[in-house]
Amino acid sequence: MNRCAAALIAAFLAAVPLAARGETAPPKLAQLEPPPPAASGASGSIDPEAATRAYLARQTSAEKARSDAYFEGGYWLDLWGFLWAAAAYLVLLHTGVSARMRDLSERLTRVRPLQIGAYWVQFLVAVAIMSLPLTVYRDFVREHRYGLSNLTFAAWLGELGKGLAISAVLGGLAMMILYALVRRLPRTWWIWGATASVVFGAFFALIVPVVIVPIFNSPKRLTDQRVVAPILSLARASGIGAHDVWEVDASKQSNRISANVSGLFGTERITLNDNLLRRASLPEIQAVMGHEMGHYVLNHIHKALLQFGIVIVAGFALLKTLFERLRRTPRWQVRGIDDVAGLPLAALLFTSYLFLLTPVLNTMVRVQEYEADLYGLNASAQPDGFAQVSLKLGEYRKLEPGPVEEFVLFDHPSGRTRIHAAMRWKAEHPETWSGPAQAHGPPR
Repeated sequence: MNRCAAALIAAFLAAVPLAARGETAPPKLAQLEPPPPAASGASGSIDPEAATRAYLARQTSAEKARSDAYFEGGYWLDLWGFLWAAAAYLVLLHTGVSARMRDLSERLTRVRPLQIGAYWVQFLVAVAIMSLPLTVYRDFVREHRYGLSNLTFAAWLGELGKGLAISAVLGGLAMMILYALVRRLPRTWWIWGATASVVFGAFFALIVPVVIVPIFNSPKRLTDQRVVAPILSLARASGIGAHDVWEVDASKQSNRISANVSGLFGTERITLNDNLLRRASLPEIQAVMGHEMGHYVLNHIHKALLQFGIVIVAGFALLKTLFERLRRTPRWQVRGIDDVAGLPLAALLFTSYLFLLTPVLNTMVRVQEYEADLYGLNASAQPDGFAQVSLKLGEYRKLEPGPVEEFVLFDHPSGRTRIHAAMRWKAEHPETWSGPAQAHGPPR
């Protein structure tokens, strides 16, 4: 084909609309809003405090009231969730239902691990039924009231059923292993049980992107190179050997924006949800992905497994000490710590321990999140993208808590903390002050 003919064909294709050629035009990407004057650097300097206040002022009083009400209501739901679960465990014990479930499991099979599995399924169903009113309100009614859920009630029940089925299988396997350790290692089971819990946590992290996520959603490789190319460039610069970016259709469940770098030992995936793609600009997406890559590069999964392993060791040691003293209540009919009928008591003690540790557990997670924030800012060099996506998260996360409130009840840095970190970073990088931020890499 000569050059003249090629030019004519190219001109024709350019003139014919994509729809007429049977192709779909890529969706228009959202544009990053210009930063407020205090955060622009137009004056020749940026005061991080003033820039933070200017960004926070973009949230209207009505939006702030709604976000605060939703988030603060979550504090009470956490408390009621704990008390409701504790009451369910005590009902199973005090009515003798737990002992009868154990007896039924022993009649069904003589194989001890299968008895544990049979009891676990009964326990799971019983607790789910007793907790259903609170679960419906918390996860369906309230989410719809605040415009965060897109599920019909039937679809929501389907998702709940899937979750219970996964818990029955994976939880049953975990219970079989733990009770086998308790039986065979009566003096040191609390150490080996904690070790097994960490291994199981690693296994769960391994299978999440390739087994669990596809049960609820339909992940697909993202093909829009306007988004894929900058993300993979960021991944390569961070030493992450990813070749694809995955999109998950989270909008079927919720309007929340999210992304992650998940997996372990070869199952790692870079994933962002369709809400983020639809609502966020490319600088915001880069800022979010820089944060998520920070978790991977900083080995946060491995560190979290170690940290929570220590928490579990201490919790199991406490459980070992208290269980034998409490299980002797005649109506409970619990034979010993290796008796599966005592699982509600073990669950009551361990969940109480974790509930009391809430400030510690939240701090462990929040510190890692802040480290990932700082990594993401340095990797993506998108301070305004980071600030503006923090405002979007502020639709359902309280932006400005008190210092004690943030320390005790927040498992992520508050929006104010995150925006301030972004503006502090921007104040030290004048090369980002010239006009609205564009998609780019770290400053040279």
